Amino acid sequence: MAPPLHQAAATLAAIALIVTVTIATTTAGAAAAAAAAKLPVTFVFGDSLTDVGNNNHFQYSLAKSNFPWYGVDYKNGQPTGRFSNGRTIGDIISAKLGISSPPPYLSLSMKDDAILEGVNYASGGAGILNETGVYFIEKLSFDDQITCFEKTKAAITTKIGKNASEKLCNEALYFIGLGSNDYVNNYLQPFLADAEEYSHDDFLDLLISTLDGQLRRLYGLGARKVVFHGLGPLGCIPSQRVKSKSGRCLERVNQWVLQFNSRVQKLLVSLNSKLPSSQLSFADSYPIVLDLIVNPKAYGFKISNTSCCNVDTSVGGLCLPNSKLCKNREDYVFWDAFHPTDAANAVIADRLFSDAHIRQAPSPAPAPSPR
Repeated sequence: MAPPLHQAAATLAAIALIVTVTIATTTAGAAAAAAAAKLPVTFVFGDSLTDVGNNNHFQYSLAKSNFPWYGVDYKNGQPTGRFSNGRTIGDIISAKLGISSPPPYLSLSMKDDAILEGVNYASGGAGILNETGVYFIEKLSFDDQITCFEKTKAAITTKIGKNASEKLCNEALYFIGLGSNDYVNNYLQPFLADAEEYSHDDFLDLLISTLDGQLRRLYGLGARKVVFHGLGPLGCIPSQRVKSKSGRCLERVNQWVLQFNSRVQKLLVSLNSKLPSSQLSFADSYPIVLDLIVNPKAYGFKISNTSCCNVDTSVGGLCLPNSKLCKNREDYVFWDAFHPTDAANAVIADRLFSDAHIRQAPSPAPAPSPR
């Protein structure tokens, strides 16, 4: 399961732009019409940041969070499959906009009308590479998620016809947050094949070439407006800090992350120049998340180098039912060895909405034509 803090921030960056553009272009005379306008359809691809329950539907998956103490601060204090004590940033943004987050793909029938309004394919443990997170047994890799979207599009076409389906998919927004697990649950694990076989330069080449093909495949299925969420400082999350004798950030890992982000940005620029009508954008939240970790007191936190839940990183780093919780969850940036607390998600949401420099998303898609 990848640390979702940085990718969550990037998701918010994209939606914050949509809100900003809407407010800036809406006059008083058009306010009523704008309020009545339908929001864009959204399709979400990712890992444990944006998994809202897909992995709950896997009998043997080890990448689950549908047990206490996950969800202790969520609605009714119940776990839902979200990897947090409360809300994901997607939940917080949805509330700000007055909309619901897209439902998990595996909870839906392809006959449901809900597929016309967006679907979440994210799966805890997922990566760009199919072999990433292999020890979780069951999860949806990025390739798997794209296949699920392909099935969704076929079902949409059956419902509303080919032309309307193409229009819906072309105008939808696609949020992609992947790559953390390819490091945390693949390359940084010395007992796995990729760590033994590749130098980092070669591994990075593999990631980028694989991602290139995946984005082209999505484009072929109709995706035009895409936001790819860059990675945050993975070397500073609790699961990596424990590898340092001093408990400090692993700078080599952070440098690898920066190289990955740079290469992805160049890939998106290249694809935009080659694929007609494509609007692929990169949301960079690395500096925001790093500042939250390095200067927690500036944001009202006390501890950012370890997690609220007393996790055992030798057996996965999740918050198990027999784990001991901290007394004040709002003092901590991290909930478990990978994922942020509800309080941290809320701070990031507010920061991004007020940050004029976070402007990395494509223009919002117009509402689908009446069916």
